[in-house]
Amino acid sequence: MSKNAAVDIIIYHNPECGTSRNTLAMIRNTDIEPHVVEYLKTPPSRALLVELIERAGITPRDLLREKGTPYADLGLGDTSLSDDALVDAMMAHPVLINRPLVVSSLGVKLCRPSEAVLDLLREPQQGAFAKEDGEKVVDASGQRVA
Repeated sequence: MSKNAAVDIIIYHNPECGTSRNTLAMIRNTDIEPHVVEYLKTPPSRALLVELIERAGITPRDLLREKGTPYADLGLGDTSLSDDALVDAMMAHPVLINRPLVVSSLGVKLCRPSEAVLDLLREPQQGAFAKEDGEKVVDASGQRVA
């Protein structure tokens, strides 16, 4: 598949996040240009966020980001809070949405660690890939490093 082919991958991306940058780079290493949604600038609707959570097979709490967010100030560690309350908090403060979320024809996944995206890609890696920190994820033949 070339970069001119129909896009079938969406990444909810934060360019300030290394994990998100690594995930995007692995998608591009398949010669696919995904649809990139900078969700801090363009947050998903409530209905879409709920759908993504359900399709990923996770709970709203699983998608909550603590580091660098108002998580503690909002008391989101309270385990008695409902899923609706957690989604409300993510809608009010999109920075609470952990990233990157990737959508492909193979499913939806919170790609932490970034190499989790490899499970969502139909196209093979086009060569070696190392994360920004130097960790090798894909070898020269495009195979996942164990």
